[in-house]
Amino acid sequence: MSGPQTLTIDIYSDVMCPWCLIGYGQLTKALKELEGEIAGVIRWRPFELNPQMPPEGEEQEAHLQRKYGRPAEEGARIRGQMKAIAEGAGVSLSWEGEGEAPPAMMWNTRDCHKLLALALEQAGPEVQTALKLALFRAHFNERRNLGDRAVLLDIAASVGLHREAAKAALDDPDLEARVLAEEAQAWDMNISGVPAMIVDNRFLIPGAQAPEVYVNVLRRVAEKARAAG
Repeated sequence: MSGPQTLTIDIYSDVMCPWCLIGYGQLTKALKELEGEIAGVIRWRPFELNPQMPPEGEEQEAHLQRKYGRPAEEGARIRGQMKAIAEGAGVSLSWEGEGEAPPAMMWNTRDCHKLLALALEQAGPEVQTALKLALFRAHFNERRNLGDRAVLLDIAASVGLHREAAKAALDDPDLEARVLAEEAQAWDMNISGVPAMIVDNRFLIPGAQAPEVYVNVLRRVAEKARAAG
């Protein structure tokens, strides 16, 4: 009996995006349901929600009020809803450190995307996903400064990337150009929000969907791939 059919799933995403983590949690549930039938090779692609964010970052609630013009009470309600949805997806957006939580911040993520590109090139999709999840954890659960290169190098080393290679990647103009080219490609494909998943280079799934949506789409794409031979 042959093994599961393998599909490539490219996820355009930003580390600052809670829906990206939720979408990944829902996709993971779908792939678990499809175990033995369909396997997914996940690759993370860059998308910066706030490419002009200054190095010092911005307090999250102030940022969202400024960007979307929503009052603080509405922000608190939406955050509560998102945390509940995240728990249902098997992921967490909650502070998990000791004592009182430091302010939630938004950071410039260009350097995060450079390290993710390095991880995929040098170590492959599994290590890249480990790095992405470590960055999500650092941002949402530990509230670390992802604009700080020393923090990023610690996180990269924690998933097995060579610290000196990671340090060199942060200053590599060619790598940055490739990240920017991939971001431009996303806009060319009319991707203006994340998460956006492209399955087998042929089917776009926008937004964070329920596991059953991913199950149905993956089955449909697998069927078309088999028919195409």
